[in-house]
Amino acid sequence: MNHTPIPPDPALRAGNHKLLAGYPAQHFKWQVEAGVGTVTLNRPERKNPLTFDSYAELRDLFSQLKYAQDVTVVVLTGAGGNFCSGGDVHEIIGPLIDLPAPELLMFTRMTGDLVKAMRACPQPIIAAVDGVCAGAGAILSMASDMRLGTARSKTAFLFNRVGLAGCDMGACAMLPRIIGQGRASEWLYTGRSIGGEEAERSGFFNRLCSPEELEIQVTALARDLAIGPTFANGITKTMLHQEWAMTIEQAIEAEAQAQTICMLTNDYKRAYEAFVAKQKPVFQGN
Repeated sequence: MNHTPIPPDPALRAGNHKLLAGYPAQHFKWQVEAGVGTVTLNRPERKNPLTFDSYAELRDLFSQLKYAQDVTVVVLTGAGGNFCSGGDVHEIIGPLIDLPAPELLMFTRMTGDLVKAMRACPQPIIAAVDGVCAGAGAILSMASDMRLGTARSKTAFLFNRVGLAGCDMGACAMLPRIIGQGRASEWLYTGRSIGGEEAERSGFFNRLCSPEELEIQVTALARDLAIGPTFANGITKTMLHQEWAMTIEQAIEAEAQAQTICMLTNDYKRAYEAFVAKQKPVFQGN
């Protein structure tokens, strides 16, 4: 089993900013345009399954995004009319059967580290979900900040259908917060396929688009976020995540401190000056 992590750039270890437009992705497509970084899972002939290597490379990319100065929003999508069919049956599921417990734990920790990296990066992540969105694919969409889907999409947290628990990569913590405890319990206990309309009614999808409009609407949303106050958006994402583990009193104090930091930014001053001049503010992320 080969899931060797990509060695981190020394500049990243030093905490320096990094341009990721030229990131040499090997196991998916990666491009950056106008502040929007797009990850495209690109094995359409197999409905874009994940491998040991793609898991590790996704984890490393999302980990490096916290240092990126040229990426302010991330879009996660799949090629060929499907999002992601989960772990590759032949390249992951089969080999895992023969591994001892210590190596299995290494694998499950690595997959969990991908979700932690997605939640820790300051950029909002938008999942564009069409077609199959199953297993680890459902987790990737869940771990995103927003999800736009299609009526023909099929989302399935199907772990129990292969003899595993529904508590995979943070599902038992995150899914109830998105769709509620009762719905999450049903989805995780049954592993059934959820159509796009039900996913939207349940709150899993922010909205439905036609397959032809999905990329257009996701791109428009991403670009709208990219020209917004991106530093403040990063603070919003951080607080949305951290406040899960806070009391109301702790959250109010934490938000007071976070908002104070945002009030010290140039973008806050730009917004005021634009308002006075009856113009639209041009944010620069500082």
